[in-house]
Amino acid sequence: MRDKTQTNSAAPGDRLIRAGALVFFVGAVATLVTIAPLLLGTTPFPTYMFGLSMLMGVGFLVAGAGVLRSIAAGRRQARAGRQPS
Repeated sequence: MRDKTQTNSAAPGDRLIRAGALVFFVGAVATLVTIAPLLLGTTPFPTYMFGLSMLMGVGFLVAGAGVLRSIAAGRRQARAGRQPS
């Protein structure tokens, strides 16, 4: 029989952290793919580079929100664990 406590053992912000990291990674790879021809001088500066950098910024912010959510959950658990004396 499977223990149900292990299925939900992830911190509350883990999904946000993973999603933010994935969005950041996609933006970073797209930026690198776009910059490679620029460095070779074969294409002019594309205007969508700003959008790619914004995509990376959004991923960074989502991951940061996940970290803050995990910290807040940890503090709540620590506060609930302490008994007033």
